[in-house]
Formats: sequence, structure tokens, C-alpha cells
Amino acid sequence: MQQNSSDIHGRKGHEPDEIVAEEARAEHQGTDADSPWSRETLVVSAGRPEREHDAPVNSPIVLSSTFHGAGPILPEDRAYGRFTNPTWEDLEQVLSSLEGSELPALLFGSGMGAVAGVVGQVPVGSVIVMPEHTYLGSMSLVRQMERRGVCTLVEVAIEDTDRVIEVLTEQARSLPEPAPGAEAPYVLFWLESPTNPMLEVADLPTLLAAARGLGIRTAVDNTFATPLVQRPLEWGADFVVHSATKYLAGHSDVVMGAVVTRDPALREATLAQRSLGGAIAGPVEAWLALRGLRTLSLRIRQSSASAQVLAERLRDHPAVAEVRYPGLPEDRGHDRAKAQMSNFGSVLSATLNADAETTQRVVEALRLWTPATSLGGVESLVERRRRHSNEAPSVSEALLRLSVGIEDVEDLWSDLSQALDHVEKR
Repeated sequence: MQQNSSDIHGRKGHEPDEIVAEEARAEHQGTDADSPWSRETLVVSAGRPEREHDAPVNSPIVLSSTFHGAGPILPEDRAYGRFTNPTWEDLEQVLSSLEGSELPALLFGSGMGAVAGVVGQVPVGSVIVMPEHTYLGSMSLVRQMERRGVCTLVEVAIEDTDRVIEVLTEQARSLPEPAPGAEAPYVLFWLESPTNPMLEVADLPTLLAAARGLGIRTAVDNTFATPLVQRPLEWGADFVVHSATKYLAGHSDVVMGAVVTRDPALREATLAQRSLGGAIAGPVEAWLALRGLRTLSLRIRQSSASAQVLAERLRDHPAVAEVRYPGLPEDRGHDRAKAQMSNFGSVLSATLNADAETTQRVVEALRLWTPATSLGGVESLVERRRRHSNEAPSVSEALLRLSVGIEDVEDLWSDLSQALDHVEKR
């Protein structure tokens, strides 16, 4: 059964009046997607209060669970704190402007809330295609859905573009017929680029174009790259998803997610997932994320420059077997990254010439690098990814994921060098 693109982009059923009103209100809100300013300027200037005499320069924190209103809910009404909040709205405007959408983004209470807001829309019988190396939370959620009989998970080697397109074609043509009265199943193609934790680079323009031609819905987790580095909506992605916990907020003090789309019907469906599921962000957290976002350009510039230096030095270190970083000319993803990314990002992976125990000793010997999960903060983090029992078995026991912060690069290298002595002296 060939998937019909008009079916997957249309509105499904009837939503509560409050959600319909919020969607209409969002259309009035607008964004700066067509601004003449660069993204580096928009990250600072978008989402500010109106320029009026004595108005605040920064967005206020609005702590209210409900809003005045007695009559019918109008398009511009907020109504209730589970549907929207003025502090969210400013951050949502900035994110949509950066990603290039005229529709406001949708904040979620966590990155996984945002993931669930997209994958949770698939009808029974659908297929979700994901890279074999994908953030383990996203993969675990889809596997759970598969166990419950909601969907089928198909994993692909994302660097093999031709084979991925073959798989997409096979899946789009073999969808089951829906049960009487049920929503038609569809294929959702979930991408990461670069992937977590292997730093594989997908050919996003080619894959997204192929998926659209097959009527396949697409979502790109843009957490590693950020909209300052790549904008998947411009290549035809239906959704862009972020763990705003990471680079967007940037200070390891907020847990938050976001979804951006250019399609009003898809935004409405995602809004329903958020409003009815309740995976909302708090206004204080939204304000912290907005404040952190203002320095994204500076943080990315510093951390990516340092990541390039560290990747080159680790590549040449005798204790290191392999480094994956798109900025290395010999990396398999280098040419693709040059074509579709404005820089090579701030995360790299290093596989040591060591076993799991020795690799763990390297982590424990670090004094400046922080041994912790997550990434994208101002501080540099390191983690042996196989310490997570549900990490992909193809990920080496000796692989370290390094999230480079904004510290002095020579200090970061000095700390890595002394810790790597544990491999050489074993």
C-alpha cells in the first residue's frame, strides 16, 4: 500500500476547543522566520517584548496556572496554563525563527517529551525507521511501542544512503490496510545527524527528499547540530526535534524539549499531544532556557573550535584507536558535513585501545572534564556510553563520548593527556 502524503499531513479527528483556540492564537503570534537578520543575531534579538516606552527589555516570568476569561474562548486567548504561557511563547518564537518556520515552536517538559510528542502520533500498524545508532532514550521509547503492538521498528545504517532509500521504499509499499474506522498507518522516518554517540553524518537533503517523494513523514533530531549549524526544515523535514536541555539552554540547569514544524496540521496534532499528555515546561525553566539561548552563537563558536583541536590530537594519540568527528578530513562524514553544516559541532567520540575497565579508569582519572551523561553545557563532559545497559551493542565498550565545553582548550587537552596515561601504562 503506497502511503498518501495528503493522508499523513491532514488533520485527524476533532480536538478540544481549547486546543483549536491555541492553534488559532499561534497563527496570530507569528515569528521572525523572514527576518533580514542572521541567525546569530536572531538568537539574541528574537522573542523580545514589544518596543514600547518603559517596557522590559527581557521577557518576564509569568507564574499563573490560569488566565482571565468568562465568555467563549477566542483565538487570542490563553485560557489555561496547560495550553500555553507567555514565557513559553517568547522562547517558542525564537526557536521557530532559528529553524526557519513561520509557526511558533512547541515547548515540552523534556527532550523525551518532545520525542514522544512526535512518535506518539503514529497509528497502530505504522512503521518507524531509525538509525541503528540513535539516542538510546528515543530508541527505547519506540521499542516499547513495538512491544505494545503499536508499530514496527526498522533500524538502518544511516551512512548507507542508497540502502536507506531502499528500506524506505520497501516500507512505504508494504503498509497494512487500516482496520475499519481506524487511522491509516504510515511510515515515520526518524533521523539524527550527527548520530548519538557515533557521530555518523546522514545525507539529510537526499534522504529527506526521497522520503517526501514516498509520502513518508520525517523527523530530525537536531540536538547535536542546533539550528545555527543546520536547518532540516529547509530540506523538507516535517518535524525538527530538540532536547533543549543540551545546547539551546546550554548550562546544564534545565530539562526541556521542543518541536518545530512548518505544517499547521502537524503542529496542531503535536500541540494536542502536549496539551492532552501534559508534558509541559515550567515558566521558570522556559525563562532560564531563553536566557541561556541568547549566548548560543558564542558557545557554539568556542566549543566547536576546541572540539576540532581535540579531535586532531586524540586521532594522533597512541592510546586512541579511533576518533569520530565530522571535522576530521578522513572521517566518513566529513564531505557531507561540509556540504550541509556550517561547522562540525562540539561532540566527538574516541574509542580507546583498551578494555572497559581501563577505559573507566581513564574517565575516573580526569580532573577538569566532568564524568556525567548529557551534553551541550558550558562545562566539558565525558562518558563511557556502554555504562548504559541499553546502549547499542555495536558501540564499543571503550568508546568515550566527549561533549566539549568552553574552557581553555589547552587545559582540556592537558587533562585528557594525563588521563590517557592509564592506557599506555597498563
